[in-house]
Amino acid sequence: MQSDILIIGSGAAGLTAALQLAQSKTVTVLAKGALSDGATAWAQGGIAAVLEPGDTFEDHIRDTMVAGGGLNNREAVEYVIENAPPAIERLAALGVPFNPGDDERWHLTREGGHSHRRIVHVNDATGWAVQQALEAAARANPNIRLVPDMVAVDLIMGRHQQRFSTSGRIHGVYALNRKSGKVETFTAKATILATGGAGRTYLYSTAPRGATGDGIAMAWRAGCRVSNMEFMQFHPTCLYNLEVKNFLITEAVRGEGGILKNPKTGHRYMPDYDERAELAPRDVVARANDSEIKRDGLDYVHLDISHRPPDFVKHHFPNIYEKLLGLGIDITTQPIPVVPAQHYTCGGVLVDLDGRTDAPGLYAAGEVTQSGLHGANRLASNSLLECLVFGDAAARHIEANWSEFPEPPAVRAWDASRVTDSDEEVVIQQCWREIRHFMWNFVGIVRTTKRLERAKHRIDLLRREVEDYYSHFRVTPDLIELRNLVEVADLIIRSALSRKESRGLHFTLDYPETSPIARDTVLAP
Repeated sequence: MQSDILIIGSGAAGLTAALQLAQSKTVTVLAKGALSDGATAWAQGGIAAVLEPGDTFEDHIRDTMVAGGGLNNREAVEYVIENAPPAIERLAALGVPFNPGDDERWHLTREGGHSHRRIVHVNDATGWAVQQALEAAARANPNIRLVPDMVAVDLIMGRHQQRFSTSGRIHGVYALNRKSGKVETFTAKATILATGGAGRTYLYSTAPRGATGDGIAMAWRAGCRVSNMEFMQFHPTCLYNLEVKNFLITEAVRGEGGILKNPKTGHRYMPDYDERAELAPRDVVARANDSEIKRDGLDYVHLDISHRPPDFVKHHFPNIYEKLLGLGIDITTQPIPVVPAQHYTCGGVLVDLDGRTDAPGLYAAGEVTQSGLHGANRLASNSLLECLVFGDAAARHIEANWSEFPEPPAVRAWDASRVTDSDEEVVIQQCWREIRHFMWNFVGIVRTTKRLERAKHRIDLLRREVEDYYSHFRVTPDLIELRNLVEVADLIIRSALSRKESRGLHFTLDYPETSPIARDTVLAP
């Protein structure tokens, strides 16, 4: 199937690009599962933008770079933050019902690391509202074709052409149709990766089930550089519940007065760790929670907002209130048991301010990238913002340079003639579980060189097993994801081993000090 532009991913970054490009081009958008299954719909907190009187772009830039441990690319930070207000306006025009303020146009909340109230939100389900508005606009556009249940396998390059070429230009993607079980060919003049992060590399994560680093792994195999993969953000407050997995308690709960307590002593401990207390950046709060849990042998810590008026709590956090009430926790009278969990991939495919990767014809936007915005730690509510700004930037660069994009060549169909159906699915499940466990234990919130070397040894063994398996059996969604998980886990471990300091989200007991010179970790295939 051919279109002018192919977009892999149906979240905020992908659909923002699609809507801009579809004004004059035909666009195909592939979703791994349902259109709303990605991370955008899961985002609770909101979108950061300078909208409050007295706030400034410079303040937002400074907050972003302080949280990012000085590793941010200032040019990228300035670009995103200065384009934040118009991005919010575009969403409002699409019908996103941001909460109104008493005196201002929108209600602005505050989150950790921010010096001002600057988070626009839709109660505590902002991502879902954004996703629904973007989807509705995309469905209504006759130039956009939305194709769910397509699992991307590999990017199409010169070596896949019917007339073999050594060109590194990307011409589209091979993708597995979940319903038919067949691998289909999608070609285009330009391709945009908007596939999200790699949270499912870890045992505990707030990321959706499909966050297996597919775009990062595919771009790496296609010859693109990958940067800063050691910076995996752990959200401090994921609900601790043995029945309900991966339910996030938004940072805005702390922004609106929630406090963290040791359940054994009742002590409010965050002031002991940082003068900003609960409003410290996520890496600080996550390490504090991890420290309390490990020191006292706890299963969880408490996040308590019950001292706020019940009506205030219900109004600001209706979804969290109802969800937890169904689990027997009334957050207006009881604390919430929480633990840290992997939350966001700050590294990824290296891109410039136009969203261009190293491979001609391939762009990327959102969590799949390392754009320079986040540095060593993402500031709260800058993630949806990055999707909106870079999705638009990639689209506009493609439009401005359209005459330079060649027609896609004839490419070979996917060849499955030399493989058979697997009779050992247990291998996939075993390898998946093994990766997630040793990544959590050895490449988690606090690291050591010895643990990282153990993880590297295990991933090398698993790589050989998975490559052998992949070469003999037909691809399935689980096998594709496992192959990508192995690739991404290896990139994380290699990046972590190469950083001989502690900075932002990367904290190692062997190198606890921060180097005076901030350098990105850049891996090249």
